[in-house]
Amino acid sequence: MSLKDRLFAEGMKFSQNPAVGKLLADERFMRLAVAAMSMPGRVATFTTDQKERFAKEMGLATADEVRDLKRQVAALEDSLRRLERR
Repeated sequence: MSLKDRLFAEGMKFSQNPAVGKLLADERFMRLAVAAMSMPGRVATFTTDQKERFAKEMGLATADEVRDLKRQVAALEDSLRRLERR
């Protein structure tokens, strides 16, 4: 039995427990569970926003800006090479 199958089987047994069913029926618990599941995304978004804000305040370029600039420079170099060949 694979780990995935075992986890699924244990989860099914766990969900059949009446106490768990009662807990899952509680609206407050479900709101808390949804909030807990969305927390990693919220934290990631917050830290990204703060990082970009800090970089802007300090006059620094972010990784995304550097990547975009490198892409633009590469495109301009390609254009220059084509023009030089003519």
